[in-house]
Amino acid sequence: MAERPRIGVTGTARRWSPGWWCTAAALWLAGATPERISVRHKPSGKPLQGLVIGGGDDISPEHYHGDLREKVKSDPERDQLEIHWINTALEQRLPLLGICRGAQLINVVLGGDLHSDIRNLRRRTYNRPGLLPTKQVFVQPDSTLAQLSRRKLRVNSLHHQAIKRLGKGLRVVGRDLDEFTQAVESDSGRPIIGVQWHPEYLFYLPAQFALFRWLKKQAAK
Repeated sequence: MAERPRIGVTGTARRWSPGWWCTAAALWLAGATPERISVRHKPSGKPLQGLVIGGGDDISPEHYHGDLREKVKSDPERDQLEIHWINTALEQRLPLLGICRGAQLINVVLGGDLHSDIRNLRRRTYNRPGLLPTKQVFVQPDSTLAQLSRRKLRVNSLHHQAIKRLGKGLRVVGRDLDEFTQAVESDSGRPIIGVQWHPEYLFYLPAQFALFRWLKKQAAK
């Protein structure tokens, strides 16, 4: 039996973390071995073949030249930890999946910036957060994401920040009805995908589980 690729999963340091458990379950079912990494959970030191940057608190505006007066729920230690791991993945060309905050932070590390709060900017979609797939995302037909899933997705939504100016080496491959960025990927074919929603809570849907299968396949190469 082929050895399972080991995939690091960054996230909150809280003891109770549904995002970690759901991501770990999705990766295990996809054929990978997940390893939890946080401020409290130190890496094992075993080689990683891929990385998930998970969802959670806001990104501090200092990292994208945002307004420092904005009211955000930030976690400075986690910001620094995940910035380090994103840079490591980019340097080592590890497959990289960003989930919600994770997609935003990948964009920031690559020189992009964020809308610090999109709630007052929405016109065609509501702001109520939820775990169920109640919002639509329209996917670029020539993208890796479209090949993995479909051109129109139903997704959940827990965010109020969003990608604004795109980072270097990324392209937008998914938008919602308000034209906010919902998915990005590498513009040069590197194994990088970032999604604004939370596929770990939807991995029972084939179109969402496909993201974890993609990461495992890339990590196994």
